[in-house]
Amino acid sequence: MTLDHAVALSLLEDLSRVNLTERLKNDPGLVEQAVSLLGQARAARTRAERAAIHVIAWNDRNFPTSLATLTDLPPALWFQGELATAQAPAIAIVGSRAASAVAIETASRLAADVAAAGITVVSGLARGVDSVAHRAALRTGRTIAVLGSGLDCVYPAEHAPLAKEIARTGLVLSEFPPGAPPLPHHFPMRNRLISGLAQGVVVIEASEKSGSLITASCALEQGRDVMVVPGNVLSGRNTGGHALLRDGAKIVENADDIVRELGWSPVCAATDESHINNCRGAVSGDPLIQEMTPGHPYDVDELSKLSGLEPRQLLPRLLDLELRGFVRRAGGGRFLRAI
Repeated sequence: MTLDHAVALSLLEDLSRVNLTERLKNDPGLVEQAVSLLGQARAARTRAERAAIHVIAWNDRNFPTSLATLTDLPPALWFQGELATAQAPAIAIVGSRAASAVAIETASRLAADVAAAGITVVSGLARGVDSVAHRAALRTGRTIAVLGSGLDCVYPAEHAPLAKEIARTGLVLSEFPPGAPPLPHHFPMRNRLISGLAQGVVVIEASEKSGSLITASCALEQGRDVMVVPGNVLSGRNTGGHALLRDGAKIVENADDIVRELGWSPVCAATDESHINNCRGAVSGDPLIQEMTPGHPYDVDELSKLSGLEPRQLLPRLLDLELRGFVRRAGGGRFLRAI
């Protein structure tokens, strides 16, 4: 499938997402369906280029590795910024649009602390918790905004400057082509990408009907961790979050809680000899690292064969090893042994 075929499929509003990943790989009918739209696809790419919007197909080796594990990955992603941002360890922070002062303060502190630790913050550019998380992450690190519209139709409109700021150091992306309006049914679809790009989702202040619960549900279906910041039981603002806690979500109060919950360890960044020796000792105990030849870049498929793990099992392992400083990215979705 070519890029134009993938773009053509991304233009289809009624494209079924059921088992879409498998269908993209094995269903020639999808290619036939795209053929009649190739002219529109090329026109969409031209409009995107004029607006400095890039596009990547689902089968491109640079397509975000974390999304490749989804059963309904998008045929194409439209983006501005650095696509490699989507390959780093990430946490999604979502919550109420009409956030309380406490929720805003909590989101700001968590996002800033997580980003300062080298973890990318993912959210949906909405009012309230989302935008606060993006702005806080920009102060200390990087963030990814996932839109429910075309990148030239930012919603809400007042967040267009924020989207531009995010794209300078991070990433703004959408599965919807330029010109696509922010239709109501786009946002539940957008939420699966927010959770898919992250290794876990943190919910801050969610009511019973909050869209954040959709993101949490997507995370559970995708095998991601769901974490909740507990709130005031009298206000009614966090009834959805408390329901998640009753269903087994983990309580988090600070960035350290998030890192511990995901099993991540501090990065081996120190240069003193004793610390380096400790890192090497940890590496020597990891079978996957032992199998990796220093200096040789491996893609996920190669590492899957090397380790005997499925890509869905392997990705969290690689992200943990990267955060701990044992592997690093070599471009094109490949990994190198770092120590």
